[in-house]
Amino acid sequence: MASVFRSEEMCLSQLFLQVEAAYCCVAELGELGLVQFKDLNVNVNSFQRKFVNEVRRCESLERILRFLEDEMQNEIVPQLPERPPPTPLPREMIMLETLLEKLEEELQEANQNQQALKKSFLELTELKHLLKKTQDFFETETNLADDFFMEDTSGLLELRATPACVTGKLGFTAGVINRERMASFERLLWRVCRGNIYLKFSEVDTILEDPVTKEEIKKNIFIIFYQGEQLRQKIKRICEGFRATIYPCPEPVGERREMLAGVNAKLEDLITVITQTESHRQRLLQEAAANWHSWAVKVQKMKAIYHILNMCNIDVTQQCAIAEIWFPVADTGRIKRALEQGMELSGSSMVPILTAVQSKAAPPTFNRTNKFTAGFQNIVDAYGVGSYREMNPGKGSDALNNGEA
Repeated sequence: MASVFRSEEMCLSQLFLQVEAAYCCVAELGELGLVQFKDLNVNVNSFQRKFVNEVRRCESLERILRFLEDEMQNEIVPQLPERPPPTPLPREMIMLETLLEKLEEELQEANQNQQALKKSFLELTELKHLLKKTQDFFETETNLADDFFMEDTSGLLELRATPACVTGKLGFTAGVINRERMASFERLLWRVCRGNIYLKFSEVDTILEDPVTKEEIKKNIFIIFYQGEQLRQKIKRICEGFRATIYPCPEPVGERREMLAGVNAKLEDLITVITQTESHRQRLLQEAAANWHSWAVKVQKMKAIYHILNMCNIDVTQQCAIAEIWFPVADTGRIKRALEQGMELSGSSMVPILTAVQSKAAPPTFNRTNKFTAGFQNIVDAYGVGSYREMNPGKGSDALNNGEA
């Protein structure tokens, strides 16, 4: 029959553990979930406690796990283990560190290679479209000029020859710029060069992807005709200010065609290499997804154990760890068996010593629950935790009705 009190009777005890066996004993107590440790190092800074380096190593593993989780997001779903993994031993921490660091290094290298390949692919794609648009522009302008001069031939030979002898040869600069910057780019060019340029631009129809942010970007191809070295330098500085990419574009038609054929061949090779790199990256992510939840639980358990050990006192000889724990009196036998299992697991020969301690401090309130009642108790605790050993009104009324009180 349930007790007339809401919470369990608690006992404060002092626990003496051998330092080599402390980790395994605390791990066994943690699996029970019936023990509350008192912090005996309240006046000690968190960075000056004994196991602070182990806690930092666990935090480093958590950082790697967060990195793996971010990489798997929206691509691969981590697989849930059938049952929670057991608490790893201290020596397993070294193996887990080596495994996760190697996986992180390989994944970072794959990401860097993929980013570099996609950047080269983006540049070659831009150059491909630039060569095509430039070729189309030159052919269109040539045809228009020929049609114009064929209409009226009287005196136009002198007009066509005059610019060449007076002004000299025109130069041109071709490049690619983000579409949203095109209007201000054109306006600044016109003002700085005082209208002594001829600008032609066209939109890139293909969808391009930023290699870093993986977002869709829209770009324009432009070609600027100018005369003189001074204007060329001004145009170059303006392009740098607007982060426009200038590509080498040969003037002869044959050279442009040869360059375009070479760019197409490089693009085909890049697509093959990018596909292989992505496949290697997916294999790494699938390997991480198969064990991610198990790794996360193991790291959390190790970190919790070292936090508990930092709450214990270490004696002068550095051989014994002293802790004070609260636990339900009804579970004393389970607590002792867990300590014996931890001692056997660590290979220690020193039996943990559990001694009751008298204290005037208010014991913690522990309400025993199961899988069904835990949810209701959490709702009650959200509004406030009851006092220790307060009466259960329901049970009290039943006892009065039955004549038991």
